[in-house]
Amino acid sequence: QVQLAESGGGSVQAGGSLRLSCRISEYTYPRYSFAWFRQIPGKEREGVAAIDSDGTTTYADSVKSRFTISKDNGKDIVYLEMNGLKSEDTGIYFCAADARRMEGSLEVMNPRYWGQGTQVTVSS
Repeated sequence: QVQLAESGGGSVQAGGSLRLSCRISEYTYPRYSFAWFRQIPGKEREGVAAIDSDGTTTYADSVKSRFTISKDNGKDIVYLEMNGLKSEDTGIYFCAADARRMEGSLEVMNPRYWGQGTQVTVSS
């Protein structure tokens, strides 16, 4: 059972930056993949970025070149660095984990483990 706890959400002006953190616990399988998803009001849940156990990263087209996912293996934390934020990035951001690779399948992935989410609000 993997437990995930997000932090780092908040309110920011358009063009600003935020860094989300996902602390991982009860993590015994070394080959898990991790991802960030978001739920924007009025839209379906969207996969934003993923990182597989070998470091391969995948991004949604809407955030490429603006967001960066990374994992600190020593601290068991997954980060999402968000730059150039836009009002349409507003939503609840969730950290997720699964034993399956997420490369190339972020759009259809439904990970097994989820965090509680953290709110990101971008004002224009």
